[in-house]
Amino acid sequence: MTAEPARSAARMRASDADREAVVERLREAAAEGRIDLDELDERLNLALTARTYGELAPITEDLGGPAARDTGEPLTVRGGMHKVRRTGGWKVPARIVVSGGLGGALLDFSGAECRVPVVELEVDAQMGGVRIVVPDGWGVDTDALDLAFGGLKSKVKGERAPGAPLLRITGSCGAGGVRIRRPGLRERRAKR
Repeated sequence: MTAEPARSAARMRASDADREAVVERLREAAAEGRIDLDELDERLNLALTARTYGELAPITEDLGGPAARDTGEPLTVRGGMHKVRRTGGWKVPARIVVSGGLGGALLDFSGAECRVPVVELEVDAQMGGVRIVVPDGWGVDTDALDLAFGGLKSKVKGERAPGAPLLRITGSCGAGGVRIRRPGLRERRAKR
C-alpha cells in the first residue's frame, strides 16, 4: 500500500533548490575526503541534470555525514503561557523534544535544513498541543505516539520520497493533541 505513493514521490520533479542541496552535500563530502575529485565531478554532473527526486536520491545516499551521526543533546522546545514557534531556516538535529505547555508549540520544518535521515521527535502536547508542518516528500511515523485525550489529526499520508527524512514521533498527545500537515500557501510563499 505504501509502495505506490513512494514510487510516485520518486517521480516528482526536483527543483533547483533540491539540486543545489545535493551539490552542496557533494562538495562537503569531497572536502571530508569521502569522494575524490573525479567522483565529485561525475556526481555533480548527475545532480545538475537530475529531473526527479528518484534521480537525485542515489547520488548522496551512501555519503552519510557528520549530521547523520549526531548523537549530541536534543533540541528542546518548550511552550509556556504563550505559543513557542520554531520556523524559518533552522537546522534540524537528530533528536527533538517538544512540550506544548499552555500556549502550544509549532514546529515548521518547511524551511528547515535537515541532513539526518531520521529525526526522532518526542512530544508532550500538554494543554496547548503541538502543531507540526512537514515538507512534501518527508515521511512521518506516529505508530509509537500515545493518543491520550487530545488525539492525533494528521493530513500527511505515508508517502516518502527516496532520500527524504523520516520524522518518527513518540510521546503523548496530552489534552491539546498533535496536529500534522503539509505546508500551506503561506509557508510556500515564505519559502520563495
